[in-house]
Amino acid sequence: MTSQPVLHLTVGLPGAGKTTLARRIAEAERIVRLTPDDWMAPLFGDNDAGGRRDILEGRMIWVAHEVLCSGAGAVLDFGCWSPEERYAIRVVAESAGGRFDLQHVSLDEAERRSRAAARWETAPETTFPMTDDDHDRWLASYQPPSTDELSYAPVPDPPAGFDTWLHWASERWPTLPRLDQPLSL
Repeated sequence: MTSQPVLHLTVGLPGAGKTTLARRIAEAERIVRLTPDDWMAPLFGDNDAGGRRDILEGRMIWVAHEVLCSGAGAVLDFGCWSPEERYAIRVVAESAGGRFDLQHVSLDEAERRSRAAARWETAPETTFPMTDDDHDRWLASYQPPSTDELSYAPVPDPPAGFDTWLHWASERWPTLPRLDQPLSL
């Protein structure tokens, strides 16, 4: 009997330890790790590059879906600052027959910022410069996972205007196909 594949999602702000945790999970479970920062700098030399991060993340979610469909697990090291993003990725995992594992990583704010700065100083090829204004803006927009999310309570209905979470996901990440509809060739 084969075990159910798992899609791990590391959630948190820059410098909290998401990538370190994602690497540990991927190594321990011998599964693929998908981290946008590993691709953004080499491909675009920038963390956002005119919206390309959303495009890249959509493809990574699709790859994770395909990996789960094949019976293997994956780690998405994204951050996912909103509950909508996290619920959508949970539904992607479940639609592929996988189990969803939410890994929330947080630190004291001063330590988190210090780690982000140290990473830029010691391994600039793995990150991007972050100002105090960047950190303040991100902290203001970040919504940590709720108790319901962390306890894997039933997924709520998708946001208004969307028939499914997979529909919402395909709008949020433009290169993610509608996984709830047949692909048209």
